[in-house]
Order: sequence, then structure tokens, then C-alpha cells
Amino acid sequence: MPAFALARFRTAITLGVLALLLLLGVAWGWGAVTEPFTTSEEVPVCRPTDIPAETKVYPDQVTVSVANAGTREGLAGRTMQLFTEGGFGQGGISNAPDGTDVPFAEIWTDDPDNPAVRLVKSYLGKRAKVVRTESGLPGVNVIVGDDFVELAQGRKAVQSDQDSEICSPPAEADADTGVVE
Repeated sequence: MPAFALARFRTAITLGVLALLLLLGVAWGWGAVTEPFTTSEEVPVCRPTDIPAETKVYPDQVTVSVANAGTREGLAGRTMQLFTEGGFGQGGISNAPDGTDVPFAEIWTDDPDNPAVRLVKSYLGKRAKVVRTESGLPGVNVIVGDDFVELAQGRKAVQSDQDSEICSPPAEADADTGVVE
């Protein structure tokens, strides 16, 4: 075989191998691009945590959600920031249902004696009311109105008077037992 033909043969083989590698790369890339994204398990905002009677509850054990019943834009977000800076876990932020009339602040709950509710109430001050109703948000539900400006100097902890259940941030609750550490 002449040298010229051998060089052409080597070039053809090299181009064939490169074309095959290109096709394999394109096939692999296409498979990676069209593969569905893996979905991670959604982490809950808070988890139910049993609190025995005579146990102290601290802000880092309590999740707070805030809804804006006023006309000031961003009031719920700013209030949530105050709570998280105070050590509370962040729950939901939303607008209160249409027609809600809350001039200052209210806590909506079905358990007014809950230690988490009493702790959050201490940060809202004497003007805040506790109203027996549901809001659908996780944790202690705070509804703020246009007169609300800042948090009060709240208590560092509240002792539970009876066995209770609070909604704690997931990082605070033990995955196996639900006991707050």
C-alpha cells in the first residue's frame, strides 16, 4: 500500500472515531438535558412538638406566621423580620383575608393558653389581642394592622402550665421523637 493511501486511510479512521465520539457525546448530553429534575422532599416550615407541663418554651422553639391586615405594603414581611431577629422560626407571610379589621395586632389561635401563643403575645405588647379563630398559616398566627410598628421587649421564655403541642422549626425538633433539644 503506498504511503499516500495509508495516510488517507489513517485520516478516515481518525475522522470516523471522532465522529463516533461526537455522536456519543451528543446522545449523552441530550439524555442529561431531557432527564427530569430530581425533586427534593419539601421541608415543612414547622413540625408539631409535644411540650410537657412545667417545661419552658423559648423563641427558637416557636414558628411564627404573619399576615398583613393593614394598608402598608410589606408590613407582614417587616414584622416577620423582627420576629426572626428575636429568635423565632419563620413561618408563612401573607395578607389577611379581605375584610379583616385589625388596627394593631392579633394572634389567631384555637388554643389561647398555649405557651407558644403566650410567648409571642409578650412580644406584641398589651395592645395585642388573642382571638380564638383559625388562619390556616403554620405556627403562631400574628395578624398586624397599620398601627403596629415594632415588637415589645418580650419574655425570654414561658413555662407551659399543662401538656401542650407547639409548632417548632424543623431544625429544632429531633427527627425521631419530635422532642425539642
